[in-house]
Amino acid sequence: MDLFAPVRLGDLELANRVVMAPLTRMRSGADGVPGDLVAEHYSQRAGLGLIITEGTYPSAESRSYPGQPGIVTPEQVEGWRGVAKAVHGAGGLIVMQLMNGGRVSHTDITGTDRIVAPSTIAIAGEVRTPAGAQPYPVPHALSTEELDTVREEFVQAARNAIEAGLDGVELHAANGYLLHQFLSPVSNVRDDRAGGSPEARASYVAEVVSAVAEAVGAARVGIRISPMNGAGDTAETDEADVRATYEALLDALAPLGLAYVSILHEDPAGALVQDLRGHFGGKLIVNSGFGTVTTRDEAIALVEHAHADAVAVGRLAIANPDLVERWAGEHEENTPNPATFYGPGAEGYTDYPRLAS
Repeated sequence: MDLFAPVRLGDLELANRVVMAPLTRMRSGADGVPGDLVAEHYSQRAGLGLIITEGTYPSAESRSYPGQPGIVTPEQVEGWRGVAKAVHGAGGLIVMQLMNGGRVSHTDITGTDRIVAPSTIAIAGEVRTPAGAQPYPVPHALSTEELDTVREEFVQAARNAIEAGLDGVELHAANGYLLHQFLSPVSNVRDDRAGGSPEARASYVAEVVSAVAEAVGAARVGIRISPMNGAGDTAETDEADVRATYEALLDALAPLGLAYVSILHEDPAGALVQDLRGHFGGKLIVNSGFGTVTTRDEAIALVEHAHADAVAVGRLAIANPDLVERWAGEHEENTPNPATFYGPGAEGYTDYPRLAS
């Protein structure tokens, strides 16, 4: 297989196998409405085979960051309609990542009277809020009935994304956010249908994905997972438990006909990721770049050696709007500037230079 060759992921026809990873950028203001700057940023990167948006919140209660976009209000839907139109006008594909942050937040960020999680266990440390750094609050443990509400918020958000013209949705079950919190035995100590055994912890995530797939069509739905990542105090250190949990999840998802599973792991060619791929049986996107930058050579090798169908790239996609052209032609890359990753304006967002014509 060739990194620069087309590939089909469900209903998504990618021109190449370089995927823009979901990247928190915090450029959508207090109202969570993506504007012209966001549309410009994503349309600049339409040469990537697929753009996966930054994590977008499906309810006010699920917002994790100031400046994070939502897909709840009519204004947010219209904002995303402009983004999708710009990306499609530039010849690209764009999928929205739906992200409920769960306990990775604070009421000063959400504007609500609580944050939620599987269990009443707070994250250690502090969270940055508009009022400054504050301790993470103890979350409200979702009741059995409230699990249904959260599931339906994801479903409605997926419908809103499709209405706005995006090509699909990705469920964020990685990096310590709500769905990942259900998978981890550290953050999920429930004793109802959504907690306890690895199979039970996986069951609620599978339930959410199944409901979204039924609502908008499985062939335009993906999921992102990060086994053993540990972000946000979701430590998964027992490999036997990890395997049991994620195998149960992917076994449940395999019959649905999803577009893809995206796995973030430091060793995407290793036994864990490749074994999980076998349980899923569908198309695989991999991303090794949580701790390190994914290089051109690594991406090419992962696809050529059939370890993945596509590779998600983060920091180099930020710094190089024409990354596929640069990699295909072996041109020099721009260097990412981490100081501007989370800024409010155009610097480090839409001003990285392209190759000279």
